[in-house]
Amino acid sequence: MRCPFCQSDDTKVLDTRLIDDGSQVRRRRECTSCGERYSTREMVDLNLPRLIKSDDSRETFNEEKLRSGLLKALEKRPVKTSQIETSLQRIKHKLMTRSEREVPSSKIGEWVMEELKALDEVAYIRFASVYRQFQDIEAFKNEIEKLMRK
Repeated sequence: MRCPFCQSDDTKVLDTRLIDDGSQVRRRRECTSCGERYSTREMVDLNLPRLIKSDDSRETFNEEKLRSGLLKALEKRPVKTSQIETSLQRIKHKLMTRSEREVPSSKIGEWVMEELKALDEVAYIRFASVYRQFQDIEAFKNEIEKLMRK
């Protein structure tokens, strides 16, 4: 690790801690040349599969796009940020553990709907109405009836 202050390659680790449920490592470092201290974070760099869109185009997985979709559905709903982050991590874990190099984006949409159904039924209906492109009130009614039966 190169010192951000003097660019020296000679640094030592003072302290190491796991953060974010063990998914990252935080290291407190000291430069032996200039004596400055700083922190670094390390995380596993995995290659996530590419997504196959409904028009057969391909794109890389974008965690921020996934987070944005969840947050829009959960806007003004009584769901904690920690619950949202846990759902995001579960979806990413499912994606990482698949052996395919490409995954249909519809699969991620289904996973999002599963997570939303468990978090908040109103958010689930919001997301499903856009994702499944409900055309009329009947589609809403049918989806709500399915929820109520369960």
